[in-house]
Amino acid sequence: MSGIHDFSATTLDGREQSLADYKGKVVLIVNTASKCGFTPQYEGLEKLHEEYGPRGLVILGFPCNQFGAQEPGDAAEIASFCSLTYNVSFPMFAKIDVNGDDAHPLYRYLKAEKPGLLGTEGIKWNFTKFLVGKDGEVVERYAPATKPEELRKAIEVLL
Repeated sequence: MSGIHDFSATTLDGREQSLADYKGKVVLIVNTASKCGFTPQYEGLEKLHEEYGPRGLVILGFPCNQFGAQEPGDAAEIASFCSLTYNVSFPMFAKIDVNGDDAHPLYRYLKAEKPGLLGTEGIKWNFTKFLVGKDGEVVERYAPATKPEELRKAIEVLL
């Protein structure tokens, strides 16, 4: 297994995207929501994308409606919100489950590789972040309250 590069996911516009396309890049994977107290983190994520994208950082957003039904929209509504409200230009994917029987295989892998507090695997809330090295292996997991700008040092080390 070569980490996240073994997985694929459907983009917000309905295309199947192989994560193998991100080989050699540092990847930050985030489960997102449009109506969450952490939603303003889109701004910080976009800043990271703009600053570090040219150096090899890719941010992947995965909308999820499992926490307080805070991502109720369809793909078009999510795309419009991200674009108009936060000018998001990093790749966004179709809405997925991150916990439970229907959890996306990528998230099953991420949670197994980097369990949360006290070894729990479940994602606790929107905007949980996984930082992945150029080799596709999960380096670190960050809590929703961790602001994107707090990841700068870890990102720079991996770049």
